Amino acid sequence: MLALPLLVAALAVAPPTSTDPATGADVIRMMQAKYEGTWYRTLTFVQATKHADGSVETWYEALRVPGALRIDIAPLSSQSVILFRNDSIYRYVNGEIKLARPLVHPLLLLGFDVYGQPADKTIGTLAQLGYDLSKVRGGTWQGRKVWIVGAAEGDSTTNQFWVDQERLVFVRSLGTNPQRPGVVADVQFNKYVKLGQGWIETEVLFLENGVLSLTEEYRDMKADPTPALDPAIFEPGPYRAPGWVAE
Repeated sequence: MLALPLLVAALAVAPPTSTDPATGADVIRMMQAKYEGTWYRTLTFVQATKHADGSVETWYEALRVPGALRIDIAPLSSQSVILFRNDSIYRYVNGEIKLARPLVHPLLLLGFDVYGQPADKTIGTLAQLGYDLSKVRGGTWQGRKVWIVGAAEGDSTTNQFWVDQERLVFVRSLGTNPQRPGVVADVQFNKYVKLGQGWIETEVLFLENGVLSLTEEYRDMKADPTPALDPAIFEPGPYRAPGWVAE
């Protein structure tokens, strides 16, 4: 048995037992580690996209983790597609690419890709997007404990993301776009349900300066669907029908 003076000295130099993250990078590593090898790799769902003017569109979405999201906008006969791939966005109109430009989709990165790629890659991309990963603090959101990464308490304009402490899923982002000074964008991933060995939000809210501008509602979610998705539907090039859905 240790003598009392030695025991006191040992406790003084013992490493802390707290599992609280010291940085935002730690939060990302926790997210990736919790679901490593178990999170679904492909996903399909149908989305009701509700605009502020009251109009509603149906979007058919297919996801491959990491880094690929395809949205087919009803009716399929219009061949209207939004494709996120290769850190770029491609927009098809009548089956032809009318827009192609670089774009990293932060919601795709934080909501899905974080579970399907090395943590260091996610951390590097978030740093490039302007998140200050040295800042992390605890908070609450919708009655649940969260980690808030990127901004100090009381700061609602600096780019930040919020992660549920227990489930380790992304629940909210706040920030401003330099091209739209004075506009604070607030995106919320709500109403999570279990899906496969992971989770899926079933409601996404987009607000600008506190005013709701867009609502997304998900249904018919399928993790790792059978038959498997055709990899070609995620590649920019000649239009291909999505294959997994028919109207």
